[in-house]
Amino acid sequence: MDSIGGDLDTMTPRPFADDQLAAIRGIATRRHYAAGEVLLEAGSPQERFVLVEDGEVEVADPVTGERLLPGSLRAGQFMGELSFLNGGPMTLTMRAAVDTVASEVPRTAMLRLMSDVPEIGDHILTVFAARRRRIFEAGDSSIVVTGAEHDPAVARVASFLSRNRLPFREIAEGEPGVSIAGVPLEEPTPRRVAQHFGLDLKARPAEALDLIIVGAGPAGVAAAVYAGSEGLRALVVEDNAIGGQAGTSSRIENYMGFPTGISGADLTFRGQIQAMKFGTCFAMPRRVEGLVRRDDGFCVTLDDGEQLCTRAVLVATGVQYRRLPIARIGEFEGAGIYYAATEMEARFCHETEAVVVGGGNSAGQAAMYLSRVARKVHLLVRGKGLAETMSAYLRERLEADPRIEIHTGSQLCALDGDGHLERVTVSGPQGDWDVGCRALFIMIGAAPNTDWLSGLVELDRAGFVRTGAEVGADSSYATSCSGIFAVGDVRSGSVKRVASSVGEGSVVVSAIWSHVNAPPPATTGIGG
Repeated sequence: MDSIGGDLDTMTPRPFADDQLAAIRGIATRRHYAAGEVLLEAGSPQERFVLVEDGEVEVADPVTGERLLPGSLRAGQFMGELSFLNGGPMTLTMRAAVDTVASEVPRTAMLRLMSDVPEIGDHILTVFAARRRRIFEAGDSSIVVTGAEHDPAVARVASFLSRNRLPFREIAEGEPGVSIAGVPLEEPTPRRVAQHFGLDLKARPAEALDLIIVGAGPAGVAAAVYAGSEGLRALVVEDNAIGGQAGTSSRIENYMGFPTGISGADLTFRGQIQAMKFGTCFAMPRRVEGLVRRDDGFCVTLDDGEQLCTRAVLVATGVQYRRLPIARIGEFEGAGIYYAATEMEARFCHETEAVVVGGGNSAGQAAMYLSRVARKVHLLVRGKGLAETMSAYLRERLEADPRIEIHTGSQLCALDGDGHLERVTVSGPQGDWDVGCRALFIMIGAAPNTDWLSGLVELDRAGFVRTGAEVGADSSYATSCSGIFAVGDVRSGSVKRVASSVGEGSVVVSAIWSHVNAPPPATTGIGG
């Protein structure tokens, strides 16, 4: 039962074919486990692929030691989930329920086999992805988050885990905090939790890098997929969550191939799995703070001073929502003020009134999503209407939703609350008015993330990166500095849509490959 705890009739995947089993066994070591012996402790890295040959492997509660789930793994099924791809840990303890025999393959050797025999790789990835989704949705994890609504620091950890599809169990009431396998995490932060998942300092691969992709929005993730598939040794550095701003979109309906829509987080999560399949590494939450030229490439400086060097850099940092210039905004960020409208934030709106600030598609999608749980959603639009800033289909839905009230020519002018946002004051055509509000979503105009480029590339007046003909470059995505490329929303003149960002991230890899694999410049010796 390879979904671990799922429905045996619907979730059991097909077994490996005989030739696939022979290939796995050909590089495996056989190992025996006595009943009750632990194969992998919660929090231990997945450094080996484990195929059950005989016996039964169960999931145990890492705190109590009791059996945690009714399902188990039996002969022909295998252990692990998506963290196996980067050597991250299991969040569950795996234990032999009876005397068990397993074939075990070191992770690097198994990844090679998955690459050499795509049918094996596809089968394992399908199971790993389904397993991650089931564990995430059920909250079966040794990571426990308590009282997120009452502590902004804990809320930031919960948001980081949720947006990155990292499994955790949440308890609404109780002393705010985060624990791992029953051990409280002092001063919890997204980065400390990321270290547990092996996402933080996996930043330094053992081999030299061909490409560092800065930003994991749709453009960055698409580039990560194609870079890996073309054999480039690539690393993606992301300071928050896979998906960027697109990851906060609860429903994208105009992306080709998904007629019923798909969330931005799901779309980019699938891309991340593809990229990891091809060997691209991800490091998060890490922020790039500086960039310098070195010999035949570049070095980026991360937020803790660590330096990583590479042959080429892809700028895919997108844009960030601007903060409103209003008193007390910093006080309520994470405590009633949010810049994303995902399931994690939506729960704070249950049967209350929510306020969304902004007139673009992201604001409209947020209002539609929140209207499912909030008693009323107030959409504040500074301009006279939505026709110039929002897609027609979204505009029509907002106007038809009885739970959504659109206020044009309106803006926030005051915030109030004691430790948590409780009330906002709005200034509009009819004067000022108050609304009781514990959840305010700010989705206004965005600014490019380009400060870290250290003046190495040309920017336009708004701070977006100039590329292509603007700087006399051959590639549409090359910047004024050879070896630095830019795609997606951060690029001057780009179309601010998910589909175009994915397209740019896919196409740019060809130019990057040519740059990385260009022959060294000819040198002329004496008498040459």
